Order: sequence, then C-alpha cells, then structure tokens
Amino acid sequence: MSIKVRYFASLKESLGRSEDDLSFTCSLTVQEVWNLANPHKSTPDNILAAVNMDYVAWDYLVIDGDIVAFFPPVTGG
Repeated sequence: MSIKVRYFASLKESLGRSEDDLSFTCSLTVQEVWNLANPHKSTPDNILAAVNMDYVAWDYLVIDGDIVAFFPPVTGG
C-alpha cells in the first residue's frame, strides 16, 4: 500500500520538504504515518492532520491511496 504525505506552511519549512511518498504493509494511524515519515522528530504541538482534505484525529486509520496532510493551525484576520 502507498500514501502521499504533504506538509504545509512553517512545518514544510522546518522539515525541509513538502511531501513524502510512503509504502507500508499494514494499516497505520495518522500518528504512525508521522512517526514513519519523521523518525527523528517528535510531533510538534498543535499540528493538525487531514486525510483526503478532511480533518481527522491522530488515531484515524489511513488506507491505500490516501493523502495525509500535516499543517500548523491557521488563523485569519
């Protein structure tokens, strides 16, 4: 199975990349996706996650073909 992982805004800048392509053999939660894509970085505080453009909890299970996005909270003004 494979998924695309995207990073936005300051998170993209701090990681030094905008996306990853991950392959895996069993179901993963969004938290496990973060850990697999960023093995030496803890999850930053207040980071939001979305799967296929819908906000999800960090225990949401991703499936083959999903697009997982991580981004800092957005403020308007």
